Amino acid sequence: MRTGLLGTGPWARAAHAPALAGHTGLDFAGVWGRRPEAAAALAAEHGVRAYGDVDALLADVDAVALALPPAVQAPLAVRAARAGRHLLLDKPLAVTAADGRAVAEAAERAGVASVVFFTTRFQKEPEAWIEEQAAEAGWFTARGQWLGAVFTGDSPFAASPWRREKGALWDVGPHALSVLLPVLGDVRQVLAAANGPADTVHLVLDHATGASSTLTLSLTAPPAAAGADLELRGEAGVSLLPRGSEDAVAALTRAADALLTAARTGRPHPCDAGFALRITEILAAAEARLAGQPGD
Repeated sequence: MRTGLLGTGPWARAAHAPALAGHTGLDFAGVWGRRPEAAAALAAEHGVRAYGDVDALLADVDAVALALPPAVQAPLAVRAARAGRHLLLDKPLAVTAADGRAVAEAAERAGVASVVFFTTRFQKEPEAWIEEQAAEAGWFTARGQWLGAVFTGDSPFAASPWRREKGALWDVGPHALSVLLPVLGDVRQVLAAANGPADTVHLVLDHATGASSTLTLSLTAPPAAAGADLELRGEAGVSLLPRGSEDAVAALTRAADALLTAARTGRPHPCDAGFALRITEILAAAEARLAGQPGD
């Protein structure tokens, strides 16, 4: 599958480009970016073509991987889907429900495969744990903390304008929800949302199974306090989300495997654009709660 990369930022350089270049089932065809000089540098690093025009890249490939801010990703994903290209997307899919819906609908209408890279969902130990817990009935509640030190430590993402604008809710919130929804079911309602220090957000969620969950999300935690944890409690007892042993490149390679399978079989992957749209809708409802508007 000839695959192009849209994006040249830190995430594209650290994860997407190495994963595409090292994948035996993909032909890494080239790079396009909003900064031509950055696209040229990244393309040269991996011995591929730098494209100055995104439509020229789309014309040369079967699929695209997107490593772009969500407000940029969404319209380009629609454009790629309409061109008949399979989509390896990043989270969040978009930062409005309307933009997320446009991506999901474009992929469905074009009949292209889509996979959204929720990192935890593509690490082998967490992936196996999620499947095991989803098969258990009687979960009563869950408590999760996704605490990053992006704005308090030495992170290459600290200068990201969209992260500074949207904060932890939209950056690490998708990761937390991608784990909760397969186990506890869809979110019926955002019961409460409150702001903590800096960009920290606390959520209380009501799930379709009747369980409730609480989440604490932050990109401004002290570096010594950073980390992600999720605890389930129910009839089966207590279960903790295990740490993943694989890095982002290995996990992204698994996501590319999933895209290849979905494209070959025509069967949607559980982490497709439709799933990512639902997460976008939940985050938008939480954002409305934080702004003092009723959530749904």
